Amino acid sequence: METPHHGHQSIGRRAVLRGAAAAGAVASLGLGPAAMAMAGPAGMPTYRYLRDALAMPLNHNPTGEFIFPCIRGMYDKISNARARYYLYYAPHEKPGGICVAFSDSLAGPFTDYPANPLIDKHLPTTTVSHVSSPHVIWDAATRQFFCYFHGENFTTRVARSTDGVNFSDETPILSTRLVPGTSETSYARVFEHVLPGRGNKYVMVFMGVRNGRRLFYGWSPNGWDNWQFSPTPLVNPEPDGLTDISGPTLVKRNGTTYVAYHGNDGRMRITKVGNAFDQEVHLGVFHSPIASDNGRVAAPSFGNQDGVDYMFYEAGQRLHARICIARAV
Repeated sequence: METPHHGHQSIGRRAVLRGAAAAGAVASLGLGPAAMAMAGPAGMPTYRYLRDALAMPLNHNPTGEFIFPCIRGMYDKISNARARYYLYYAPHEKPGGICVAFSDSLAGPFTDYPANPLIDKHLPTTTVSHVSSPHVIWDAATRQFFCYFHGENFTTRVARSTDGVNFSDETPILSTRLVPGTSETSYARVFEHVLPGRGNKYVMVFMGVRNGRRLFYGWSPNGWDNWQFSPTPLVNPEPDGLTDISGPTLVKRNGTTYVAYHGNDGRMRITKVGNAFDQEVHLGVFHSPIASDNGRVAAPSFGNQDGVDYMFYEAGQRLHARICIARAV
């Protein structure tokens, strides 16, 4: 039985919630009025474009566009890491291909891996039109990296690796048949997060198409199998005044849990879902495109180095996007 959502506040109510969340977060940090003016919904930082993450030419560039960055620190996980940070990404259009680049700084620049792609459309059990949207986690219990990706758009898969580069054992874990009424299930990210009473260690947030693009969730005890999925959306587009939302990522701040995502108006928003995923409090826009973003910012992935927050994101319209780095100011 799913807990009812309570996310359909009026515009006035949402404005009050935005102000309260930002003020509370800033006050808890002991920041002054200047910092308060800069804080976004839920106290999210103001991010400013720093540079494009990838320098051309690249070793795998079949379509000239890239999406869905995932930034991961390696320095505290494996002893033979190629750099402190690995940036996973992929082309969106066919044939896709899961790729990686390396840097010792979140500020970049990132050096492309010469043997990309790590995973292509010729999978061990089938051949698909494309693979894309990589999200990589470190599973400390098995000392392995799990890479989640889609191919086709209605199937999310996971592969495993001990070094973050050589992946194997591709396994389907999510499809439209597991979320009734959906025609697509993709763009999944997975995080360690315990939901009360679910016996889980990991949660997945992903986009599902059901009368518009909405955000759904699932849970697993180990991140690899025994996944279960809620038939009820976690976040809906209508309270944002939108028809489509996508590219979700989990954000933990202020002792609670939020989902950051982008909408069909090209801006990124944040919604409070609570630690039990039993809320839907839409807090508004935390990042909008600048001129060089060509009208769209999407699919955020967050990192912190030496106390400085960074955000990796897609910039540009669908099938024409590139990956950028922004730094908190």
